[in-house]
Amino acid sequence: MSENLLRLETSPYLLQHRDNPVHWRGWNAAALEEARQLDRPILLSIGYAACHWCHVMAHESFEDPATAAVMNRLFVNIKVDREERPDIDQIYMAALHAIGDQGGWPLTMFLTPDGKPIWGGTYFPKTSRYGRPGFVVVLEQIARFYAEDRDKIVAQADRIAAHLQPRPVGEGPPLGRPLLDEAARAILGIMDLDKGGTRGAPKFPNTAVIDFLTRSAHRTGDSDMARAVDAALIGMSNGGIFDHVGGGFARYSTDADWLVPHFEKMLSDNGLLLEQLALLAGISGAGALYRARIETTIGWLVREMRLPGGAFAASLDADSEGHEGRFYVWTRTELEHLLGAEDAAFLGDLYDIQAGGNWEGVSIPNRLRHPAPLATDDERRAETLFAKLLSARETRVRPGLDDKILVDWNGYAITGLATAGWLLDRPDWTELAATAFRFLAESISRNGRPGHATRDGKSVHPGFSSDLASLARAAIALHQATQESAYLDRAIGYLDQLEAHHGDGQGGYFFTADDAEALILRKAERIDDASPNPHGLAVDSLVRLWALTGEDRFRDRADRVLAAAAPIINRNVFGTASLLSGLDLRLAVRTVVILTSATDDGAGLRRALREDWRPTFVLDVQPEDRDLPASHPAHGKRAIDGRATAYVCREGNCSLPIIEPEALVAELHGAWLPHG
Repeated sequence: MSENLLRLETSPYLLQHRDNPVHWRGWNAAALEEARQLDRPILLSIGYAACHWCHVMAHESFEDPATAAVMNRLFVNIKVDREERPDIDQIYMAALHAIGDQGGWPLTMFLTPDGKPIWGGTYFPKTSRYGRPGFVVVLEQIARFYAEDRDKIVAQADRIAAHLQPRPVGEGPPLGRPLLDEAARAILGIMDLDKGGTRGAPKFPNTAVIDFLTRSAHRTGDSDMARAVDAALIGMSNGGIFDHVGGGFARYSTDADWLVPHFEKMLSDNGLLLEQLALLAGISGAGALYRARIETTIGWLVREMRLPGGAFAASLDADSEGHEGRFYVWTRTELEHLLGAEDAAFLGDLYDIQAGGNWEGVSIPNRLRHPAPLATDDERRAETLFAKLLSARETRVRPGLDDKILVDWNGYAITGLATAGWLLDRPDWTELAATAFRFLAESISRNGRPGHATRDGKSVHPGFSSDLASLARAAIALHQATQESAYLDRAIGYLDQLEAHHGDGQGGYFFTADDAEALILRKAERIDDASPNPHGLAVDSLVRLWALTGEDRFRDRADRVLAAAAPIINRNVFGTASLLSGLDLRLAVRTVVILTSATDDGAGLRRALREDWRPTFVLDVQPEDRDLPASHPAHGKRAIDGRATAYVCREGNCSLPIIEPEALVAELHGAWLPHG
């Protein structure tokens, strides 16, 4: 069929390519059958809507009729949105790594008609330069090898496919505090204690690592670990990676100072960062800064990312008008025109918007040179001036919005919103989280099983392990914020589905479900990428359910996941930070049960708990007259003298009853620190 079929798709990324002269297909059985019938190799191109270099390759090659003619003559061409089909992306990115390439997007892979990888790369320039072969040269060479050396090509594809199959990994180290402390010291050794993040450039948020170092600082009392966490979050909060005009964090910083972002904004990063900022806002010396960034980021989510029904869009593009970052940068002349000379001088000096610029002749607003908080009147003045800039910026050509709904990414946002709503006493933020959760649970599910992505009435079903693990964690975060027991039922249901449809029988979870489309393999990856790995998320939720219910089945499942992952943790502590955080929770979790009375709802106890919260705490508020099951940590406990009463429990053992908020905080610190 000689036409581009992407017009039939709904992914914004795929629709960006619907007018290419390339005869693109989506990934489906018909496209694979076409390759078999024509006996042609497949050219698989994987990217996403906010990807700058994906746009570059599209403009150079896919929109060029001469290049497209070569692609159409020699290949069956398949285009995939990596956010919509992360299962496909995982497999072929692993194949690219197996042939020695570092990887990235666009991902360009050449496959046999049955989907086995032959060879690949990332961005290929249209013409040969800087030692890289031109795209047409690559196309013609691959096609020639396939035609003339078929046996050799097929044998190579078989070897790569075999290499991707899982292998026994041997015994792991003992799972205890020594492993946690050793891993934390190893990670600390590659961190930049002054600017934050890993040393050098580029710098990524790495929220799983930040979370683990936060827990390790609490566990060990190591001031350098706490310094590494604050350096990262302060650097991101003051740097150009944060949009000081409109709110929200960009994907990563291309330099070592957090100044120059890769300007795309992803829902996943912002949800994960909201959670980390909220967990530290009440206890860090930079808490006021973190609270300010939380508020403006949530403002951005509501203003620019919230969709009808309450869920959130996936991302904003890095480019507008064909230029990366154009929407976000300023000149001093623009400031003077919009604000007047005096206000332009105030804001420009404070946020590094100077004549000549700080990046390619223009300026990325940042507070790296002036990080100290201002006097209250000056902060309000800056806020007023930024409101004017935001209004002016709305008249610019906007970056493209990828408005598909991704379930796992929305789960991260719900967890971040619910955590911020609970810890900062903002029930309106909790309601945003609850509304998004209801939409996901009711509108993107079939027979109670969530999907992964939806847009314009078309969905990817069933969901992946990342969707179930993220939704379970989001449900538990909403339970913490609202104390509504229905959320625990939801979390248990999602984790039971994870076990039933994704369990590999060895303590791990396949990314794809047992009844999903068959690909060349089912991966059960334990390594974090830009988001925490589903195994780490699952352990976190299972341990919290154990702490909330006392049911050992949840603990036992968490233990199996950790035991199976131990050899991988031992080989790559940086890449398994979410699993290490799960292990820390498993060893240190404390359930704070507050029994309320008819006249005392425990507001004082809850307030004290919020103000000194740690990620190893779990809160359960129950009326004193509720008949709790025998497994529950507070079974048989009662409120004292008609006053709300707290009990701090661990593995079935609870403290004496606590009535005063100060005594609750003292008990938590006394019980929490010496674990392991």
